[in-house]
Amino acid sequence: MENIWQKVKAALTDFVPDHAYRMWIEPLTLGTIDPNVLQLNCPNAFFRRRVKEHFGELICRELQKLTGNATELKFAVTEGDHGRSNLTEFPEQLPLPNIHCQPHFGRLLRQDYTFDQFVVGKNNEFAYSAALSLAMRKSAQQHSLFLLSKTGMGKSHLSQAIGHQILAESKAERVYYMTAEDFTNEMVSSFKTNSVSKFKDKYHNGCDVLLLEDIHYLSGKERTQIELAHTLDSLYNENKKIIFSSCCSPSDIPKLNENLRSRLTCGLISNIDPPDYKVRVKILKKYARDNGWEVPIEVLEFLASELTQDVRQLKSGLVGVSAKASLLGNPIDIEMAGDVVKNIVRQSESITINTIKKLICKYYNISQKDLVSRSRKQALVRPRQVAIYLARRYTDQPLQAIGKSFNRYHATALHAIGMVEKGIRQGGLIQRHVEYFCKRLDNGDY
Repeated sequence: MENIWQKVKAALTDFVPDHAYRMWIEPLTLGTIDPNVLQLNCPNAFFRRRVKEHFGELICRELQKLTGNATELKFAVTEGDHGRSNLTEFPEQLPLPNIHCQPHFGRLLRQDYTFDQFVVGKNNEFAYSAALSLAMRKSAQQHSLFLLSKTGMGKSHLSQAIGHQILAESKAERVYYMTAEDFTNEMVSSFKTNSVSKFKDKYHNGCDVLLLEDIHYLSGKERTQIELAHTLDSLYNENKKIIFSSCCSPSDIPKLNENLRSRLTCGLISNIDPPDYKVRVKILKKYARDNGWEVPIEVLEFLASELTQDVRQLKSGLVGVSAKASLLGNPIDIEMAGDVVKNIVRQSESITINTIKKLICKYYNISQKDLVSRSRKQALVRPRQVAIYLARRYTDQPLQAIGKSFNRYHATALHAIGMVEKGIRQGGLIQRHVEYFCKRLDNGDY
């Protein structure tokens, strides 16, 4: 049977990408010897489930080709360090109700942002494999990962999934999940309260895994960049795990300290592309199933063919169809889906930077000339920042083009977006203004 398994593995190299082969096939070991059963041992239940779902049929097919008969294939989970295995079907672990995964410091990890809930396709397969490899410590050389993508592609999901996986294996691991803004605010607070040494000790000596989102927010923040570079040096020297995420590559983030830039690029950088049609269908099927919605396959395929911008737009379309069917009491069909898609696509196509400028100027009673002027008056700065934020949210224009349209460098545009996002999180006037403008834009009332 050992000889047969080696031949099966050799045959699989023709069908399985190299990185996926190293991740999922190589760790499999041959279990109990039986002429009629091929038992493969897996390191854990999660691994077993993934191999069975994604490679089970392929292994069975190659096994049948070699043996000429229906040899039974079993997957077992190795028990402890003794190499023994469970010959029976290993039960899947059920999620505990109302349990949220709390890292030692920082924000809560979203309960649904796990590897099991992530839909894998050609657009994100490498990023997924890299994230899982780091989380399961499969590579002694890989200690950092930089996840790069536009908003709504799943980089936050993968980042938090790493935290979930590490904490699931060892509750003692000190996992810190936060944004770059959180890190900046904590550092500034430590200086104000004369607790800098405590702040440094927390990250230099008390952190095992650092999940740091929105690195581009650090543009222009020289003091924070210097402190973060020192922190990363300490973590790298101790072989700690570091995961970054951003919508900009390190080389494209303006006003970034070269020492920090070099540290961000010393690990693996993985891009997540928009999902193709096949993956979009898989995402919609899973999202509908998870929410208990009965949606005809032709409707899912229609949505997948029309909503191609990002995952958030895709899910928004499905939510819209489900909500409309529920409110009207009508079955979901292509015509209903067409009405929802038409509104989403029309809105995204008709909203331009000039549209946003006109809406902002009318509301704040200022001229477009004032909006793009070099004036630093607060009465103009606030509307300008909100307009830049909305342009980033509602148009496909790159940051450089948005900055240029407001007579600003893209570093200034990044700062404006960060200030508005901060204001939204704090609530108050900025949040109310943004909600008002978003409602107007979503309804086509501009």
